[in-house]
Parts: sequence; structure tokens; C-alpha cells
Amino acid sequence: MKPTTLRPLLRLAALAWLTLASLSAWSQYKVVAPDGSVTYTDRPPFEGSMRITPIGRNAPAAAVAEVGLPIELRQAAARYPVMLYTSAECAPCDDGRKLLQKRGVPYAERTVATEDDVQALERLIGGRTVPALTIGAQPLRGFSEADWASYLDAAGYPKESKLPRTWPAAVPSPLVQRAVVASPAARPAPTPAPPPPVPEAPQPGTIRF
Repeated sequence: MKPTTLRPLLRLAALAWLTLASLSAWSQYKVVAPDGSVTYTDRPPFEGSMRITPIGRNAPAAAVAEVGLPIELRQAAARYPVMLYTSAECAPCDDGRKLLQKRGVPYAERTVATEDDVQALERLIGGRTVPALTIGAQPLRGFSEADWASYLDAAGYPKESKLPRTWPAAVPSPLVQRAVVASPAARPAPTPAPPPPVPEAPQPGTIRF
């Protein structure tokens, strides 16, 4: 078989893998308990006093399939939302971001900076490598322009940008939400204790015990 005939077969295999993977990992949630512990589940948990953040198929990245996108982009983004995972001072992360922007792929970006972020990334993609990309449920670890382009093609994203010029750029946000701790300056000052009562002076001719 000639090498040139393998490429269409690889694309078909990638598309089939994306379809099966998206069905098997349709939902995923990050649950933060009141004590601060974090767990991940594919079942919608009871809310109660927990903070629940949808990730994966239910992540805010799915919101990119909004009115205003061309039909081909809208369909691809609805079926296979794209999430980019990056870190600071990462040249391959910049390369991956430029590829998505060049192709006009609407994507969300999560930054990996803390150990909590690293552990969450490992749960999501099965590794700790950045940049990482998820296309629907398909994880891609490390930047490879050929691999990323092949999977974007299989997911139905156009080869050339069709994003509207007014489409907002992705704003990076932490993969794991940070707990807000009030600074000492922001804490209210303690209320001073009232002064002790002044004893009355004894009257002449009286005895006090």
C-alpha cells in the first residue's frame, strides 16, 4: 500500500475514535466539598453545600457553539468543543495557541500552575504534559502540528479561519479555582475592650470591705 493512501484511513480512524470517545465520556464534573477536597465524577452529583464545576463535555467551552458562528464551525464546536491547557513560559504552548488561532478554532484555555492544577490535568488527559488539547473527549498530550491538525480535520473544523472578526479571544483561567483568602488588611479590626469601671470614692464615715 502506498504511503499516500494511509492518510485518509488515519483520518477516518481518528473520526471514529472521536465519536466513540465522546459517547463514553459525555459528562464530567469537578466537585469541591466544604472542606476543600476535590473529586471528579461522570455523574451529576447532588449540589447541597458543594461547589460543582462542569468540565469536559459540560464545560464552559461548549458555550462556544453560539449564534453568530458559521454553520460548519457551530456544528463542530457543539459536538467537539476544544480546550487548551497551557503553562507560563511555554514556547510549545504558544505554538499550539497560534495554530488554533490561525485555523479559527473557538476554544477555551486553562492554565496549569499549581500542584492541584497538575493533578486535575492528569485526571483529565492521563498525563502531566503541556501543552495539552482536548477535542471533545479526545486528549492530545504535547504539541504536534500534524497530529492536532489531523484531529481537528476529523472533528470537522475548517482548515482556514471562518471566525467572525468580532469573536472574542480566549481568556486563560486557572484549571482549578483558587480559594479566596482575605488579606490581613481586609479583615476588620478587633473591637477594643471597654475600660474597667472606676471605683467610687468612699464617703466619710463609711467602711468599705
